[in-house]
Amino acid sequence: MDQLADRQPTDDRTAAESSDPRQRMTRQQTLTLISMASVNLSSMICYSILGPFFPIEAVKKGASQTVIGLIFGCYAVCNLIGSLILGKYIVQIGAKFMLITGLFVSSGCTILFGLLDRVPEGPTFLALCFVVRSVDAVGFAAAMTSSFAMTAKIFPNNVATVLGSLEIFTGLGLILGPPVGGWFYQSFGYEVPFMLLGCFLLIMVPFNIYVLPTIDAEPSKDSFFRLLTHMKIVLICYVIFTLSAGLGFLDATLSLFSINTFNLSPGYVGLIMLGLSLPYCLASPLIGYFTDKYPANRSWFMVTGGIATAASFCLLGPVPFLHIPSKLWLTILMLGIIGFSLGMTAIPTFPEIITCAYEQGFEEGLSTLGMVSGLFGAVWSIGMFYGPIVGGLITQHLSFEWAAAVQGGLAFLAAFLLTLYYRCQRPRQQSVREDRSRRTDESTPLLNE
Repeated sequence: MDQLADRQPTDDRTAAESSDPRQRMTRQQTLTLISMASVNLSSMICYSILGPFFPIEAVKKGASQTVIGLIFGCYAVCNLIGSLILGKYIVQIGAKFMLITGLFVSSGCTILFGLLDRVPEGPTFLALCFVVRSVDAVGFAAAMTSSFAMTAKIFPNNVATVLGSLEIFTGLGLILGPPVGGWFYQSFGYEVPFMLLGCFLLIMVPFNIYVLPTIDAEPSKDSFFRLLTHMKIVLICYVIFTLSAGLGFLDATLSLFSINTFNLSPGYVGLIMLGLSLPYCLASPLIGYFTDKYPANRSWFMVTGGIATAASFCLLGPVPFLHIPSKLWLTILMLGIIGFSLGMTAIPTFPEIITCAYEQGFEEGLSTLGMVSGLFGAVWSIGMFYGPIVGGLITQHLSFEWAAAVQGGLAFLAAFLLTLYYRCQRPRQQSVREDRSRRTDESTPLLNE
């Protein structure tokens, strides 16, 4: 049914034009790309602004390191639930309506979060933190799920390239969020960063109402459970989990580690985060281009990126059994390698899941893309829940160094399992190729006759 709905004139024209690399992008595609870039930039700034100074403010209000991790983690739980539900019903809700509504909800929650410093410390403050963050997470899930699905729909043959290009703005959001938030916090207090960024996100709403196209499609009867019956998709989901778990862990713990270990101010902690987001921002478009041009190498990118991520997390502290003292330059260097390796691992995952879904017989259309996008967002959210909470617990009871080493172990396990899977699949693929070759040779004399 999706295929019939996707044959509408506007969708056909967009898909045809995007599949021909010799043709320039249409005005609609260009405006859509600008719109998605603005969504990524504004959303990630609002998301990453908490890292440098919210843990400090929460400690003043009586929160422990574990509770701070739970506040970050509840965002991920609600994002998980929202991604699954919204990804399944994206066709019924409408991709454009979902994105615009998500932006509006996130902007309101960002402004409300900036007013929480006026709330009395203790249970009231903590309860409101959980409520506002949870609603914000659903809005973010709506915006990002529809954004990924619409991007894959409008640029079907260049998914990794376009997503890699959009990750420039995701990286810029991660780059600008911590230092700008930390600077505004130091200069003007707790409220100003949230007010400014909430209003900036609100401005994106009318802009996207005008720019975004309306995509019509028919709902599909397929489900997330059928997606997860393929072992390769399950392994890629675990890879996504390790990536988001690592980022969530750094969000909740890196600022306090840097302040306590290197005696840095919140503003300088924001600058340290540049070591993570700048390499990711610069590497993503190149990785997207190469994974689209050479799709057979996506597995190589994911495995190599996982190994590099694992080694970097172990040296981030560094892990105590190495007996290497903590140095600021070493921490920044490892963050840079983590940022680059995250790009190598993350960019190929989304188009690879789409490819696997189509190989399983899923219908090509917005419904399948919505489910893939929802699955991606849900697994990412599981990692963002695990990372801050488990990382916060390990940091509180052991140390940041051991918690970082655990994150490195998760990344190494993902790379190992992927390598094992592809090694097991190689003989089977070789057998299939030989069988096809034999059938071709047997049919050749009949054709000649």
